[in-house]
Amino acid sequence: MSSNNFAQVVEDIRKEDARFDKGAYFFVRQGLDHTIKQLKDSPERASNHVTGPELLSGIREFALDQYGPMAFTLLDTWGVKRCEDIGDIVFNLVEAGVLGKTESDKREDFSGGYDFEEAFKKPFQPQKRAGEQN
Repeated sequence: MSSNNFAQVVEDIRKEDARFDKGAYFFVRQGLDHTIKQLKDSPERASNHVTGPELLSGIREFALDQYGPMAFTLLDTWGVKRCEDIGDIVFNLVEAGVLGKTESDKREDFSGGYDFEEAFKKPFQPQKRAGEQN
């Protein structure tokens, strides 16, 4: 799908569900592409299907790599505050026919993945020295 068509689909989705900025949809799409590429390099991988937990892991890696310490702020600005939001974006794209899913894929696959502050802020916080107190 061309980026122009994808942009139109995102605009159509946002008319029905305006919780997430259009940037969030482009980010999830890029994060999915990143995840597929990473998983494809795995020799035991038989298909391009990505599970919810795999996508969450790939998106975390992609966000940290692309946006570093700004990842948390950027995601928050786009309205993405928890893993379940990523699942909602994915399933909005599935319902719009942009992404496919298997019978076993469900929104709940994105529940409880990781805490956003832990995932996106903590890697950039200074480490405490031995013996240092809060």
